[in-house]
Amino acid sequence: MALKATIFKVQLQVADMDRDHYGDYALTLARHPSETDERMMVRLLAFAHNASEGLEFTRGLSSDDEADLWQRELNGDIGLWIEVGLPAEDRLRKACNRAARVRVYSYGERTAPVWWRKQADALQRFDKLSVYYLPAAACTELAAMAERTMNLNVTIQDGHLWLSSGDASVEVVPEIKKQES
Repeated sequence: MALKATIFKVQLQVADMDRDHYGDYALTLARHPSETDERMMVRLLAFAHNASEGLEFTRGLSSDDEADLWQRELNGDIGLWIEVGLPAEDRLRKACNRAARVRVYSYGERTAPVWWRKQADALQRFDKLSVYYLPAAACTELAAMAERTMNLNVTIQDGHLWLSSGDASVEVVPEIKKQES
């Protein structure tokens, strides 16, 4: 018998002073049985960092043809494709061919730096691609905040993200490995 996804409900308030975007989002996240709390919370952080109308979670791990998050334009084109983790170069090439912009949120204390060293040269040719590295300590703290029902406040200023829920708060400072041109 196949394991079913675990459903998480999130009330997310975003105050993004870098982009002058403020919004409240009622989100439903399905955590795949093979997905960790850390990965799910990184997906949620990626949503908050790019929050806008039309940004949505996809089937993610359940589909090879979809991003973890994306934003479709009114004509059906993909305006923003977001990957979480350490995607292969060929997957990012396909994403860059399909979307106007592609963002990767990499994490993992030992694995992400190795992935970046191996991929950096090949990924430089993708003008539409941005790559962010999230510090391991911050990702561990994010994972500890995971609950089936969450009320999160996110403030973004000068590239720093502050997430708070009840008594817990986390500051995340993504390191930009590559910026889209």
